[in-house]
Amino acid sequence: MSDPYASRTPVHEQVVDGFGTVRVLPLDPGADAAVIHRWAGEERAAFWGMTELTEHQVAAVYAHMATLGTHHAHLVVRDGEPVALLQTYEPEADRVSECYDVRPGDIGVHLLLAPAGPGGAQPGWTARLVSALAAYVLLGLDRRRVVVDPDVGNEKAVARFLGLGFAPGPVVVLPEIDLPDVYLPEKKAQLAFLDRELMFPG
Repeated sequence: MSDPYASRTPVHEQVVDGFGTVRVLPLDPGADAAVIHRWAGEERAAFWGMTELTEHQVAAVYAHMATLGTHHAHLVVRDGEPVALLQTYEPEADRVSECYDVRPGDIGVHLLLAPAGPGGAQPGWTARLVSALAAYVLLGLDRRRVVVDPDVGNEKAVARFLGLGFAPGPVVVLPEIDLPDVYLPEKKAQLAFLDRELMFPG
């Protein structure tokens, strides 16, 4: 089967033993909207806040994000199959900065995983994928620390991050954002942090 993503230039490419080749591609709002719309429309992705959006609206959200210098969206592909949506952002340009003391070298991350394949969830799958994404974010982008802010009600995501070695931070309330291009309701979030030294010692 040919790889429909082969012609696109990744910002990061890494072969993970026993897992495959992980490529991080800048999101193409038009070309990738159908995949993201399908993932974000599932009940398990309710905390992503896009379950009610049409494919066209999803494309518009990411077309707007592409105009920002502080927020970036990526499609993560493993051996030619899309497996995750990775968003990175500068914490000082985000509402999370109102809830904790941003350090130099911090980078914020949102991660939406594709639904499990026909064989169901595979042990260690997420950890191997995240190791490649951490290499891109912490080493490729030369950052000191990752911050994540899953909704406290999203117990699965919180447990996943803590299980991957993130240190829990405070529970905070991210303020509502009501702008012409963006609306985000207030969100009670569990902050968690991953230091580069912990992930990549030495």
